[in-house]
Amino acid sequence: MIIIDGRQTEMKLNSFANLEELLVKAMQEPCLENRIVTDVKVNKENFSEIYPHQAEDIDCHSIETVEIISMDIDDMVINIMEELNKVVRLMNSGSSQVATLFRQADDAEALELFQDLLDVTRNFLSMIGLLRSEYAIPQTEAFTENVEIISNLFGEMTEVLEHEDWVLLADLLEYEYLPATNEWLRILSEMTEKIKYSMGK
Repeated sequence: MIIIDGRQTEMKLNSFANLEELLVKAMQEPCLENRIVTDVKVNKENFSEIYPHQAEDIDCHSIETVEIISMDIDDMVINIMEELNKVVRLMNSGSSQVATLFRQADDAEALELFQDLLDVTRNFLSMIGLLRSEYAIPQTEAFTENVEIISNLFGEMTEVLEHEDWVLLADLLEYEYLPATNEWLRILSEMTEKIKYSMGK
């Protein structure tokens, strides 16, 4: 049985040699047009590839059910924008906290939180990259400039970290990184409104 978004399809499991062949065919179904597959369940268990083309190694004779769950591209874009907003707020509050700790010479805790901040910044840059490559998002000049600013600051802060210049790191966080994250909150808010307007939401 092959189910797409809660509805049983007319496709038959025995028509396919392996799971990859099945999924490729399913993606051509009209019901998945303008949709993004978010989950695949094989025999009611979540499936995600551990290595490339793992689905090709799964024989359809060992499968009883395949369930494909998808999301409308428009909804996916809005979800990503909302997630980006949460990430930026974390970056914003985190940078203030870390800068304060460095100024108080609480280096151990500051460094621990700073590593978390670097991870959050990495996630942010990854999500921005996804947004640019996968979705036709209207990108303003401010959007492009701020991607560059955050990327450059990320590199600069990593370098300063290696030199253990905590005062300079606190300055970068407070006077450059924090204003950049504040600007991102404004940019993302404007972009989300434009996207929702264009979608009629």
